Amino acid sequence: QVQLVESGGGLVQPGGSLRLSCVASGSAFDFYAIGWYRQAPGKEREGVACISSSGGSTYYADSVEGRFTISRDTGKNTVTLQMNTLKVEDTAVYYCKAYVGRDYWGQGTQVTVSA
Repeated sequence: QVQLVESGGGLVQPGGSLRLSCVASGSAFDFYAIGWYRQAPGKEREGVACISSSGGSTYYADSVEGRFTISRDTGKNTVTLQMNTLKVEDTAVYYCKAYVGRDYWGQGTQVTVSA
């Protein structure tokens, strides 16, 4: 069993920054990769970034490459998504997900980028 709780969303102007956190509890945090996904109104959920269990490998969607950074802190069971130079099109509910035999999702956190 894995429980994931996201936080850090909010309203920000274009060009601004936000830092999302995903805190995990339950199964050993060191043994699974975690990904960030987002879903905008009327659109399908899409992958944004992923980090391996060791933190040594990361993946970014083309749309966020160079602007977002994913990292993990094993001591705090936390995966962070630092989002810089935010655009209106980054507006979405952001979710973190872990695969431990099956997918586990957090409840999501709303990110709104608007002037």
